[in-house]
Amino acid sequence: MKQRVFIFFQYVLPHHTLSRLIGRLAECQTPWFKNRLITWFINKYQVNMSEAQLEDPSAYQHFNDFFTRALKLGARPLDETANAVLSPADGAISQLGTIEHGRIFQAKGHSFSLLELLGGNAQQAAPFMGGSFATVYLSPKDYHRVHMPLTGTLREMIYIPGRLFSVNQTTAEAVPELFARNERVACIFDTERGPMAVVLVGAMIVASIETVWEGVITPPLRQLRRFDYSDASRQTITLEKGAELGRFKLGSTAIILFAENHVAWDSQLAETSPVKMGQRLGLEI
Repeated sequence: MKQRVFIFFQYVLPHHTLSRLIGRLAECQTPWFKNRLITWFINKYQVNMSEAQLEDPSAYQHFNDFFTRALKLGARPLDETANAVLSPADGAISQLGTIEHGRIFQAKGHSFSLLELLGGNAQQAAPFMGGSFATVYLSPKDYHRVHMPLTGTLREMIYIPGRLFSVNQTTAEAVPELFARNERVACIFDTERGPMAVVLVGAMIVASIETVWEGVITPPLRQLRRFDYSDASRQTITLEKGAELGRFKLGSTAIILFAENHVAWDSQLAETSPVKMGQRLGLEI
């Protein structure tokens, strides 16, 4: 019964209004408010502050500053295997496997469209048909910066407007096409062995999604927008394996996509497997 009520409210709540309101509170710099909020969050979710560059909760400018906190040098060592594909974030594997018939497995009884995930452009989706995917869910306690699984040169970024359903096991099992319905930013890279996409998926109370090259992405008008970085007039953006790509302010999920016969996932990884940024998820073939 509780689960049904939770899902019902997922559909009727004003996702964006609620998320932007909470986003404003998360930027509040009033010391007593932001310090209490940060301390409550650390205690509630058992956040390991010993890893953070700033261990003192009161040293953060506001809650979002704390939430996107940097870690100490060496806190996330990168797997040194030459052809390793790295986890883009801390969290847990939601799903990983093969993209079959243009569909990506979401949860028992549900999958979602690769084409819709990338904004409806068939040409953009074509290189990933029959390829591999890994979905990493970031929990509240996790480090919320997203990093490069492989070295890549940015070709295109697509902002895709959508809803902001909560992202968790309950919604994955109950909301059809969840990750292709939520607001998201898809970043398409060229790597030495083929295309790679890193999709940052928003969720309820996610105030914004940022990338290191454009800053905050959510535009004032929620309309699909494409950013072409292959234009000769633009500066080439190449990010090394393990480099920061972007970050979430409050939430959610990173999905990585590869072309067919590009990656072999580690056989020990499965649904709910915990992962850390820089950990090896698989190997380039």
